Amino acid sequence: MEKLKATTVLAVQHNGQIAIGADGQATLGNTVAKNNVRKIRKLADGKVVVGFAGSTADAFALLDRFEEKLNAYGGNLKRAAIELTKMWRTDRYLSRLEAMMIAVASHEMLIISGTGDVLEPDTAVAAIGSGSMYAQSAALALKKHAPQLTAEEMVRESLTIAADICIYTNHNFVIEVL
Repeated sequence: MEKLKATTVLAVQHNGQIAIGADGQATLGNTVAKNNVRKIRKLADGKVVVGFAGSTADAFALLDRFEEKLNAYGGNLKRAAIELTKMWRTDRYLSRLEAMMIAVASHEMLIISGTGDVLEPDTAVAAIGSGSMYAQSAALALKKHAPQLTAEEMVRESLTIAADICIYTNHNFVIEVL
């Protein structure tokens, strides 16, 4: 049985603002299963925003665990992410989950994976999912050549470019700004 998958999630930090956005498409094999999936979630009373790519059910299971870790470590994003990846790699059930996340807080941005990665991007741009390289390339170009844009505008335009190119990304965006 094929799994629901594919998405594009992008976060940009620019001029003191962080924006994170995702498209709304979920595919089942080579068919669009749903076009308005919400892949962006607020956690920790809105102080942390997470975007996920991969299996939706797996991502929700991880989001629950991540929120528990955020609460346990007083909202410390890095510590919660590290503890989640430790658990993700060693727990028999969690180790089979197929998803990735981008987590952002007021001045932090992390890419979190089940392989034990907790990465803080050097470029203040993070992207995951099938259209991630298109969106990341567009965002990096906008940061360099259109610095007058806001982080939100950069995310929206970059996701639009990705959706125009990637068949697994649509134009139904959800964008949150911190």
